[in-house]
Formats: sequence, structure tokens, C-alpha cells
Amino acid sequence: MPTIKRIGILTGGGDCPGLNAVIRAVTKTAIHIYGLEVYGIEDGFLGLIQNRMRSLSWNNVSNILTLGGTILGTSNQANPQRFAIERNGKIEWTDVTDRVQDHLKANEIDALVCIGGDGTMTGAANLLKHGINCIGVPKTIDNDLEGCERTFGFDTAVHTAGECFDKIHTTAASHHRVMVVEVMGRNAGWLALHVGVASGSDIILIPEIPYDLEKICEVLYKRRRTGKRFSIICVSEGARPKDG
Repeated sequence: MPTIKRIGILTGGGDCPGLNAVIRAVTKTAIHIYGLEVYGIEDGFLGLIQNRMRSLSWNNVSNILTLGGTILGTSNQANPQRFAIERNGKIEWTDVTDRVQDHLKANEIDALVCIGGDGTMTGAANLLKHGINCIGVPKTIDNDLEGCERTFGFDTAVHTAGECFDKIHTTAASHHRVMVVEVMGRNAGWLALHVGVASGSDIILIPEIPYDLEKICEVLYKRRRTGKRFSIICVSEGARPKDG
């Protein structure tokens, strides 16, 4: 296997807590422990496609540990396998993986560290098939990546959403209302499940279990009959009704 001398780091998809901490850790470890050069790729795969990269030094990543977002920028609309190119006023979807390979070769980057969720990991897997060395770092507040118990960003999302639910709880109780609160989770209900349990939500709806509207109403009416004058429903964005 060829010796790796220079690596590239990119962040893809939505931002979440911990991105800069990972960039910092990878950069400092690569420089201090392995003696590697590190390049930061701007705006995820878009930077690879457009050849926007810059050298990262020890000083570049100092004091970013507690910063939100990502110092490299990110994009969730730049899939090298299906990239939008305008020709003659029309959008054509084109595989530009060869362009990515050319840019990596021109910048003498031997391997990539791709930080992101399912879309970024899919993109990294495609590059791997084309002979590009890639390491994936699982990032998503949905906690929906196979092969890892917990993705970074998930714990902070649960904590932040939990604080919001605590505040909503008192408002619902004061005004005697049914509060329906949606959290992220298109295909996986981990966030809704953890937040719902932690906040004491009365009903939790997740994508994995289609819900029955009549049963939801039964639960709400039962609570009302037992003297409970408010209810909180935690809904994952991907929750679906039965036969719906």
C-alpha cells in the first residue's frame, strides 16, 4: 500500500454539534502523531468537485473546540455521482467522480476523512470503489447510521430538545392544551424516542411504528377522564399513519 503523506478532511450534510471538535482532533493527531500534512476541503463534496481546498496547520484548528458549525463549511447538495451541471439553459445530472479524482491527484491528497451522515457516507463509499482511500466519521443527530451505537451530535440534540420540551410542559399544563411537538428523524425515531422518554411525553410517534389516529385519541380522552388536563405528543418528522 502506498505511503500516505497528505490527507483531506471534509464535512458534509447538515451541521451538528462536534464537527469542529472532530476537525481539530483529526488535524492535530495527523500532524503530531503521524507527521502528515492536512488539507481542509471547503463545503463538503462541493469543494472536491470545484477544487477548493486549503492547508490546515496546528494553529488553524486551535481554539475551535467549542465553536458550533464547521470551519470548513458544508453542503448537502453536491453528490459527485449525480452533480447538476447547466448546459444550454438545462440542468444535466452528471457523474463527476473523475473530476474529484483529478483534483485529489493535483493536490497530492492520498486519503480522505469524510465527516457526515448517510449521504456523506454513501458518497465516501462510492469514492472508495474508485480507489480513493476514505475513512468515514459518523455524524448525524438522527443516530441512524448502521455499524455504530451512537453518532456524535445525537446526545446534544437530545439534551437541547429535552430542554425545549421541559418549557413546553409548563405551558401545556398552564393552558390545558394538547401540545404536538415535532423533532427530526426522517427514517429513524431515535431522537423522538429518547427525547420523549426523557421529557415524560404522553405519546411518542416514530417512523418505525405506524400510528393509529383513533388510538391516539383514545389515550388523550383517557387522560382527560382521569383528571389530566394536558398532554404532550412527541412526533418524529417521518412518523406515518397506518395505511397512510
